[in-house]
Amino acid sequence: MLIIPAIDLKDGVCVRLQQGKKEAVTVYSRDPSGTAKKWESSGAKVLHVVDLDGAFTGSQKNFPIILKIRKAVKMMIEVGGGIRDISTVDKLLSAGIDRVIIGTSAIEDAPFVTDACNKFPGKILIGIDAKNGKVAVKGWEEVSSVEAGDLAKHAEMIGVSGIIYTDISRDGMLTGPNLPALEDMVGTVNIPVIASGGIANLEDIRNLLKIKGLWGAITGKAIYAGSLDLKEAIHIASSGKEQ
Repeated sequence: MLIIPAIDLKDGVCVRLQQGKKEAVTVYSRDPSGTAKKWESSGAKVLHVVDLDGAFTGSQKNFPIILKIRKAVKMMIEVGGGIRDISTVDKLLSAGIDRVIIGTSAIEDAPFVTDACNKFPGKILIGIDAKNGKVAVKGWEEVSSVEAGDLAKHAEMIGVSGIIYTDISRDGMLTGPNLPALEDMVGTVNIPVIASGGIANLEDIRNLLKIKGLWGAITGKAIYAGSLDLKEAIHIASSGKEQ
């Protein structure tokens, strides 16, 4: 299982939100590229970057910062937030981003997701952000009637290469991941599932390792707040043992 550090960008700086609420923001770093280098030096192989301004407005606002991060590190980078058309997908992938994450459009514009999967095979992930099992959209400001599991099955069918599953109630709260929901999601599809939301400490990493087949886990607030040592978490996860 891979441990994937997160950089959430808002107005060009690294922030964390509580439960996706844009008013509940904490600035953790004004040097996103330096933060990326720090996580890479701790052993991270994949970096998760979210343009929060893009998620809320529907158009990417932090592209120059994302470019600087790409130039600063060698690890794989996945980017999400405000990716709602093919030109944005193409722009990011052409700039050296390894994979893009489609969120709201996975619900609202299925033809776009299908088109993206066909044009860029192996490069498209979808973010399924759920609240009580229902998919949330538009930076988590709206909850749809779509079941998370149904969206996951459809995504796999059209060629999406992985799912990032976030339990909104846990995100940024350091209360531990929603293990039963994650286990259900891993059992629903045959493509990689990445857990996101709620990771607070090494015990949470050990618990996630018990979910057979979980591909990765994203951590944000815990590594910024210091409750989780990224290097140690990567060591435990790479050994594959609940030590």
